[in-house]
Amino acid sequence: MEEAGAGVRVDGCPGGAVGTGVRIETGRRKPTLEVVLRLAKEYGVALDELAGTAPAPEAEPRGAAPHSFGDDKAVLPLTRYVGGLHAHKHVLPAVVGPPGRPRQVSHEGYEWLCVLYGRLWIALGDQDLVLTAGDVVEFDTRIPHGVANAGSTGPVEYLIMFGPQGERLRQRALQPPGAHR
Repeated sequence: MEEAGAGVRVDGCPGGAVGTGVRIETGRRKPTLEVVLRLAKEYGVALDELAGTAPAPEAEPRGAAPHSFGDDKAVLPLTRYVGGLHAHKHVLPAVVGPPGRPRQVSHEGYEWLCVLYGRLWIALGDQDLVLTAGDVVEFDTRIPHGVANAGSTGPVEYLIMFGPQGERLRQRALQPPGAHR
């Protein structure tokens, strides 16, 4: 297989011209099993990986495995690209005894947080909130902020969407069927 301009030449396959690769890439042509097998062999990948149905790898050098911090928080990156919004799943273990007020940090960016399970204590400046499953909060991360598990009955799990340059989520609401603007 050779790179050729914007397309891929599929050598040895019926219709192996560059145009074939371009039509496959743009969805104007469905590849035959023979073409898919040759692509998988040429690139050294399994068929399900080529088709995008392979399970996520166990660990990658860039840190697909959960990160653990001194406070036993586990962080699983959900996005793997540079720039733009980043998504992470955080898990805080159950606490023994009442937790102290969360240590606060501040930095550039904007954050959206959604609790999936448990009770999360968020200290945002001089305000304290306890969030439960389904609660959402968003804030400018230049405001000192910190989180802790607010319950002793189990872990707390939450999602974070973070815009390091201040990118924010845009809430869109769909009109109910039959509603007029």
